Amino acid sequence: MRQTLHKVEWVRPPQQTRSQETLERILEAAEEVVAEKGLDNSTVSEIVRRAKSSVGAMYARFNDKDALLSCLHQRFCEQAMATADTALDATRWEDATIAEIFAEAIPFLVQVYHEKRGLIRAFIVRGGTDREFAEAAGRLGKHVSQRLTDLLLARRDEINHPDPALAIDFGQRMMFDALDQATLYAGVERTAVQMSPEQLGAELIRAYLSYLGIESTNA
Repeated sequence: MRQTLHKVEWVRPPQQTRSQETLERILEAAEEVVAEKGLDNSTVSEIVRRAKSSVGAMYARFNDKDALLSCLHQRFCEQAMATADTALDATRWEDATIAEIFAEAIPFLVQVYHEKRGLIRAFIVRGGTDREFAEAAGRLGKHVSQRLTDLLLARRDEINHPDPALAIDFGQRMMFDALDQATLYAGVERTAVQMSPEQLGAELIRAYLSYLGIESTNA
């Protein structure tokens, strides 16, 4: 793999007007609080305190926490799409194998889920009862999936599964479903073995590579 590849990082579009900067401070603080405590345990007073703003400024922009969550989700989707476009751009992985792509991209994905687990959990729960919310999440999922699929299909000669396109798709389903379940049930032990985020990332890599028919280099 080329040594000039950059580490995968979360993309945040630049701020613009002063009003936008105020909104971004509120959203940054809200994301932080919800990620730590979940939506139900997040308070407006805590959010505006961290944002160095006011309750009035908050309610001038959002009627309630549901409206705030919708804005947070829109912002999250925009950032996630920008991140996927940058992280999965073909030029940055020109000489990389599928195993090398996974070794960088999957641990980053696990890290995002872990660090933003309260926020993502709130998104998943809201999507279960709000069709429009779920459709927005679906558009994000398809966008990320397509970028990764294009990257992997360009290396179809490495894949030993009889149907590479199906294997790539099903592997993504396994990976994202496992991450969603780990997020929904964070703190609840459902099996005997406890796994750290690092272990989860390593095993997701092993499982995905194995399903594609690629020998894993993990010990």
